[in-house]
Order: sequence, then C-alpha cells, then structure tokens
Amino acid sequence: MVPSVPVVSHDAVTKSISRTIGRVVLGAFLVFAGLSHLFWARSTFAAQVPEWVPLSTDFVVLASGVVEIVLGLALLFWTARAPLVGWVVAAFFVAVFPGNISQFVTHTDAFGLDSDAARGIRLLFQPLLILWALWCTGAWAQYRASRRGRSRTQ
Repeated sequence: MVPSVPVVSHDAVTKSISRTIGRVVLGAFLVFAGLSHLFWARSTFAAQVPEWVPLSTDFVVLASGVVEIVLGLALLFWTARAPLVGWVVAAFFVAVFPGNISQFVTHTDAFGLDSDAARGIRLLFQPLLILWALWCTGAWAQYRASRRGRSRTQ
C-alpha cells in the first residue's frame, strides 16, 4: 500500500513563497524602523508626534520604536501565530496613522517629506502597509475562510 501524498498546487506554493517573502521584508523593515527610532532618527520621528498626544514626545518615539522591533521580530519568528501577528501589526499601522495625518496638516518636514504633495502621497501608503500586513501573514485569508465556514453552518 502506497501512502497518500497531499497534492499542493503550484499556485499555493507560489502564494506561500510570496507571502513568506512579504512577511520577512515587512518584519525586517519594522525592526530597522524601530532601531532608527531608538538610535539615529529620534529627532525625525519626534517631528511626527502630534502636539495633542498627552505623553512626552521622546517617550512616544522610544515606545513606538520598541513596539516596532517587537512586531518585526514577531513577523520574522512567530510564524505559528502569523495571522494574529498580522492583525496586531495592522492595528499598529492604524494607531500611528494620526501622526502621519498631523505631519500633513501641520506641514511638518521629516524624512525628506518637505511638501504637501510628498506628505499626501505618504498618507496613501499607510493603507497599503495595513493590507500588506494582513496579506503576508495570511490574516485576511484566515478571516475570509472563517466567514465562509460560518455562513455554511448557519
């Protein structure tokens, strides 16, 4: 008797490799960004903290840097919980979005964004980061699959 071997489609393998590459790149990006919060770009990140935040600007920059490092490492190494990590990373990107909006509204120059057009274009990329986190971790696919399963049982 020959044991059955699961058949994996070429599309599934390609999608898995693409997601893995996307997850590793996003994780490395977050670790790098977090380290830059802590060391060489603190003043640049401080320019993005809105004045209405009721915490010390330096604390916000340092804390968000630590969070970015932890999230980046989770993306890289906590693969067993990748969908959960994806939702947390997406929530983090949503949480920091007001800082990007503030930078646009207050016309604050940082990261070479020295025009309203450049700051506006950057705003368009934040939703893409959110989608990237949900896609590369399989979080969105898992959510959709759970919704399909729930509708079948009702």
